[in-house]
Amino acid sequence: MARASNLNCHQCGSPIRQLASDEIVNWIATLPEGTKAVILASLVRGRRGKHADVLEQIRKAGLLRARVDGQLVEIEQLNELAPRKVHTIEAVTDRIVVRPGNTQRISESVGLALKMSGGTCTVHYRGPGDGDPSNPPSWIDAVFSTRYACPDCGVSYPELEPKNFSFNSPYGACPQCEGLGWLEQFDLELVLPDRRRSPDDGAIAVWRNLGKVARQKRLDLLQPFFDAAKVDSATPLVSYSEKQFDQFVRGDGRQWPGLLSILQQELSTCTSDKRLSFLESLRGQVLCNDCDGSRLGPLSRGASFAGKSIIQMNRAPLDNLLEFLRAAPVPADRLEVAQPLLHEITRRLSFLCHVGLGYLTLERATDSLSGGEYQRVRLAASIGSGLANVCYVLDEPTIGLHPIDNRRLISAIQELKRSGNTIIVVEHDREMMENADWIIDMGPGAGAGGGWIVAAGTVQQIAAVESCITGAYLSGKQAVIEPRQPRLNAPDHQLVLRGARAHNLKNIDVAFPLRLLTCVTGVSGSGKSTLVEETLSPAVSRKLDLAAPIPGDFDKLEIKGSLRNVVRVDQRPIGRSPRSNAATYCGVMDEIRKLFASTKSAKSLGFGVTRFSFNSKQGRCPDCQGYGVRRLEMKFLPDLYTTCETCRGRKFNEQTLRVRYRQYSVADVLEMSIAEARELFTNVERIDRPLGALVDVGLGYLQLGQSSTTLSGGEAQRVKLASELSLTRSSETLYLLDEPTTGLHFQDVSRLLQVLHQLVEQGNTVIVIEHHSDFIAAADWIIDLGPGAGENGGEVVAVGRPADVGKSASPTGKILKKHVNFS
Repeated sequence: MARASNLNCHQCGSPIRQLASDEIVNWIATLPEGTKAVILASLVRGRRGKHADVLEQIRKAGLLRARVDGQLVEIEQLNELAPRKVHTIEAVTDRIVVRPGNTQRISESVGLALKMSGGTCTVHYRGPGDGDPSNPPSWIDAVFSTRYACPDCGVSYPELEPKNFSFNSPYGACPQCEGLGWLEQFDLELVLPDRRRSPDDGAIAVWRNLGKVARQKRLDLLQPFFDAAKVDSATPLVSYSEKQFDQFVRGDGRQWPGLLSILQQELSTCTSDKRLSFLESLRGQVLCNDCDGSRLGPLSRGASFAGKSIIQMNRAPLDNLLEFLRAAPVPADRLEVAQPLLHEITRRLSFLCHVGLGYLTLERATDSLSGGEYQRVRLAASIGSGLANVCYVLDEPTIGLHPIDNRRLISAIQELKRSGNTIIVVEHDREMMENADWIIDMGPGAGAGGGWIVAAGTVQQIAAVESCITGAYLSGKQAVIEPRQPRLNAPDHQLVLRGARAHNLKNIDVAFPLRLLTCVTGVSGSGKSTLVEETLSPAVSRKLDLAAPIPGDFDKLEIKGSLRNVVRVDQRPIGRSPRSNAATYCGVMDEIRKLFASTKSAKSLGFGVTRFSFNSKQGRCPDCQGYGVRRLEMKFLPDLYTTCETCRGRKFNEQTLRVRYRQYSVADVLEMSIAEARELFTNVERIDRPLGALVDVGLGYLQLGQSSTTLSGGEAQRVKLASELSLTRSSETLYLLDEPTTGLHFQDVSRLLQVLHQLVEQGNTVIVIEHHSDFIAAADWIIDLGPGAGENGGEVVAVGRPADVGKSASPTGKILKKHVNFS
């Protein structure tokens, strides 16, 4: 963009091009012979004042004429101009008739004009006309500049550099949002939730709860807008034109400041804590109106290459961007500069597409990528580097990938191997294991039950080891779930979402059957999360009067049947504090504290329930404050954590640890695995039930007091699922899960499926976004999105029972045919 783009003025859209004075002279010389022309030097453009100094400057230059406000005048007839009027003054450096042989005169006149104006020259010439006497030729202005400046509005531009296209640089960042793409301001969806109302009728939600006098006082502030827009306070906002509504919200730049400015002023001067808290609740991260979230400044937004701006290229799926750049025409005068740059850009884009990331965009924030996507971005960079004799270590790179996309990833890894590199992959995916040259199987169990090498060798050698669970699944001796007939659902029991069109969804109608396990699948980037998480989940929640964010665009939601609650089980961390853990999240810790407080020794010492909490000053270690570790701040290095010397990492003080339950202190219990703790508390139903749920979802190996910050996304999701299972919740609940098999072995997937089917048997509905082929085959109903990713996705390509989808030509259908026997 810095070396081969065309720049347009961000104010008027005129092309910005730097010309040499010889080019201007040659252009004038090519006008038809006999053309009359006036060469002008622009001195004042759109400024008020008498401008006596400018007129004197023209006289001192020995010039006789000027064009003032569009009219040619003799300079001696002017002393000063009307001071209150806006003026434009251009000095006439010459009046010529284009003829052969007067190039020298033209050159001198152009040079004087450029010198006087600081690099801008206007040629005012008579056009050729069309030969019709009734339509005389008109006079035309051609404006030229020897510097980066707009010839029409005079705005100067710096010469383009790469830093002008970076939002991390002050030279390229949007000045309004400072390169963030968003502003902390009042959210219009919260301030004006119902635009069918008028200001009088409470359209401005932030003023509804005020007293009559205070409310009227604020409505009076809107009067300048009503007068200018010729509407009244009883006019519903929905009746405003687009321009009127924009002025109502943001002001007209003159007399009316805008509603958002009025609310900002109220926030700045508010003295009531309660009112201030309410106003703050209506604020959020709002898309920057100046840059439309692109984070770039006006200079970079005005540049284009082959007709596309950098913003359009940043927002295009990588597949489409690669295709565009390969076919982009390059002007001959820029070919030498652009060609090597285009080669390097397309080479790197092709690596990203090769590892299955063609649906992403360049502007996609890194923190919004899944772990698998982030690894594949780094993998693409590694392939492009051309390094050899390097050891690459990948941790579950197939996260978020459909089995069809796995093949691209495996191909990329094999390419790295062929280049002389060593690749070690931590993975549970069947196809990745089948394509490995060597497998090391760890086990036999998890946590304290693991840590041994059960088997090592090729796929065939692993499958032949009797004690190897992984080999049993790879050989087909053991299945994730035994063949079963999917449940059938009555047609009148379903959720029907009509006209879903957020992001890349193609205005689709989708029916989700109730009281079944439904799997929403499709290639990576086909729109699954947009459909389920961003549209269906908040739409159903709002329909049931539950708190939820604004859903993606859709027309209508129909709930045919009974539904009482929505539970979203996602992979976000279950706690941000190192003190939080699975026990505290599931409520088990509360019951354990009560149990210890009920012991004879606790009662004799006068210890209450809070004594057994490491969040309480009474019971926790005073030196590490219940963290078990102490932080040492290091200059120029990450902070160092060491085990607390006082409590030796046990988090509690000595007095608290003296209290025992069956010979175990509260610290001993927290150091147990969840499976071991369940055996200890097997007769305490209120503790056994949630611990049993954690074991059922395959988390029995976790330490009961293990910090939540150390859990993976899949583990956090299963802790949340176990928490829901342990509740005595009624049926008719909708459970939504996003890729719960992340990080799971075949055996763990089998356990998870049993738990989810158990939920369905209790009368609940489970909808899961998933790519795991065995999991998909075990669902009651499949909704397959595609056929591709990004703009090529967003459609329902197959729907029905696994056997029905397995007969289709969709990507998921092809996988089901290969891996699952439907006989």
